[in-house]
Amino acid sequence: MSLSSAFKALSDPVRRKILFLLREKDMTAGEIAEKFDVSWPTISHHLSVLKEAGMIVDEKRGHHIFYSLNTSVFEEILAFLMELKGSKSS
Repeated sequence: MSLSSAFKALSDPVRRKILFLLREKDMTAGEIAEKFDVSWPTISHHLSVLKEAGMIVDEKRGHHIFYSLNTSVFEEILAFLMELKGSKSS
């Protein structure tokens, strides 16, 4: 995970909403797509960006692929922000 890819992933409101949905439960791409008024290729692109950033992981369960949050990435982002906040000089 790079911070640049993480912040890029967070820059889009659709991707942020996907993250909030996955906070509640693991979901398939179809379940995620049902929550948006955008095309399947658009949802697929957003999932790819989030996966590239390491923010989500996918797991095949039977015939479906489920997406879930990778919380360790958010811990890294939070650590960076806390360090940035603490490095302020007087």
